[in-house]
Amino acid sequence: MSAGRHALVTGAGSGIGRAVALALAASGHRVSLAGRRAGPLEEVGREIAVAGGTSAVVDGFDVADPRAVERGVARALEAGGGVAVLVNCAGEAPSAPFDKTGLDLWNRVIGINLTGAFLVTQALLPSIRCAGNGRIVNVASTAGLTGYAYVSAYCASKHGLVGLTRALALELARTDVTVNAVCPGFTDTPLIAGAVETIAGKTGRSRDEARASLARVNPQGRLVTPQEVADTVLWLVSEKSSAITGQAIPVAGGEVMSG
Repeated sequence: MSAGRHALVTGAGSGIGRAVALALAASGHRVSLAGRRAGPLEEVGREIAVAGGTSAVVDGFDVADPRAVERGVARALEAGGGVAVLVNCAGEAPSAPFDKTGLDLWNRVIGINLTGAFLVTQALLPSIRCAGNGRIVNVASTAGLTGYAYVSAYCASKHGLVGLTRALALELARTDVTVNAVCPGFTDTPLIAGAVETIAGKTGRSRDEARASLARVNPQGRLVTPQEVADTVLWLVSEKSSAITGQAIPVAGGEVMSG
C-alpha cells in the first residue's frame, strides 16, 4: 500500500519527525518534509535522495500559524499530489513550575502541540479521505496518558492531542481513514538534550546523571530511540493496521500509565 503514496510529516527536520520521514521514504512513500527551517529539512531530503527515495521540502511551515499551514499544505499538494498519510510530529516541551508557567508559554505550547495538529489535520483531511486507506498518526507522548511535574502545559497539550485522536477516529470510523496516536516515553532527541541541560543547570547534576535520571523512568532502563517510534508509525500507516483506530499506543519500555 505504501508504494508511491504521498505522506506529509510535520517537524520533519529532527528527532522523531526526521526518523519517521526517513522510514516512510524507505518504505516507498513520497514524503513532504514540513517544518519551519529549510536547512534541517534539506539535510533530511538529501539523506532520502541518497537512499533512493523521493521527498520535497515545505519550509516556513509553522503549524501554529493558520496562514502558514494553508500555504504549506497548498505547496505540498502541488508538489506531491494528494496526501494519503499525515504524521503530526511538530512539538515543543519547555519545562517550568506551574506557578511560573506564563500565559505566553502556555499558549505557545498548546498552539504548537495541539492547535497545530488540529489545523494541519483539518486542512489535509479532504485529501486524506479521497486517497483511499488514509492514515493520520499524531505523535503524542506518555505525557498524554499520565502527568509529569514541571511540564503542565506540555501534559495538557498532549492529553488534548490524545483526546482529539480518539474523537476524530470515531467520526471517521465508517470511512477507510484511521486516526491513531503514538505516545513515546523519554526519547533520545534534541528535545531530551534540552531537558538534560535544564535538569543539570537547575540541580547541579552532571549531564550524564541528568540523562540517567530520565532513562530510569523507562523500566528497560534506557531512552527510547527515534527509530523505535518510527517503526510503530510505519505499522500504523500500513494495510496491516486497518482495524486499529482511536488508539494511543505507548512506546515506553513498559512504563505503566496511570488513569
